[in-house]
Amino acid sequence: MDIIEVENLSRKFDSLTAVDNVSFDVQKGEIFGFLGPNGAGKTTTISMLCTLLKPTSGSGRVNGYDIIRQRSEVRRSIGLVFQESSLDEYLTAQQNLLFHAYAYSIPRIERDSRIDYMLDLVDLKDRRRSKVSTFSGGMKRRLEIARGLLHEPKVLFLDEPTLGLDPQTRRHIWDHILELQRKHDLTIFLTTHYMDEAENCHRISIIDNGQIIALDSPEKLKDAIGGDLVTLKAEDNERAGQELVEKFNIKPVVDNGTVSFTVSEGERFIAGLLNGFDTRLVSINIRRPTLDDVFLKLTGRAIRDEEVGFKEQLKQMSRARRQHR
Repeated sequence: MDIIEVENLSRKFDSLTAVDNVSFDVQKGEIFGFLGPNGAGKTTTISMLCTLLKPTSGSGRVNGYDIIRQRSEVRRSIGLVFQESSLDEYLTAQQNLLFHAYAYSIPRIERDSRIDYMLDLVDLKDRRRSKVSTFSGGMKRRLEIARGLLHEPKVLFLDEPTLGLDPQTRRHIWDHILELQRKHDLTIFLTTHYMDEAENCHRISIIDNGQIIALDSPEKLKDAIGGDLVTLKAEDNERAGQELVEKFNIKPVVDNGTVSFTVSEGERFIAGLLNGFDTRLVSINIRRPTLDDVFLKLTGRAIRDEEVGFKEQLKQMSRARRQHR
């Protein structure tokens, strides 16, 4: 059963196309990820699905409700954790959740028990009366996840859920997310540019420049590359690339100071390469493919790790509008 259905969805800002005719579906209980560089259209897509932005064209349904004609029903069906914290730091953890409970008209008889449950679930019960201003970044993110789930949504949207957190805190956050998903059969739609986060997804949609360029499970995406990944550095990388084409009929990717390509039986290939290669090699490495390699294969470049949040995207869109007036 599909809980999210998207067909030919686009969003334009004058001459700038942020999301370009994307179509996909998300199944109930699935962890579905949008993987791509910041600025690729991930946050804009989530903003349309959450009714924060109106599409230029196309359609979408969340929990059976149309994202344009049934905005209130969509909003009651979803929880949303933004890239940037939207907590009131002058209030306590409990007060932040209580305010959310009022906003979603959670019955008074259920209010306290739900707040207790969610705080316990994210290991913040003992800090319920602490002001959010005293919380670490990881604690704030856990509280936001608790708030997003307080009204028992059908879909939880996580927009770059661990952006800016250290690796240990990121792992801790993901332990909570996966536990929540298992306990509640929750559908999770997340955006990320972290490859290790994307590995937690049942399916991944790779998006770049506003377009979906691949969609499948992490393992199938990696299998589609085929063979082992060979990465080498030479005294002249361009010449090494040309020699691979001429002698071995291999078209490599020359990017970021390396030459990379995939071959079957990589170890055997390297033995032959070392015996008959004219360009002087500095180093050579062989390994199984990763999601980084998938992105490189599909786009011809490594994923851009640019910290461009939604506010910055809007600034870029505003500048584009002014330039084209």
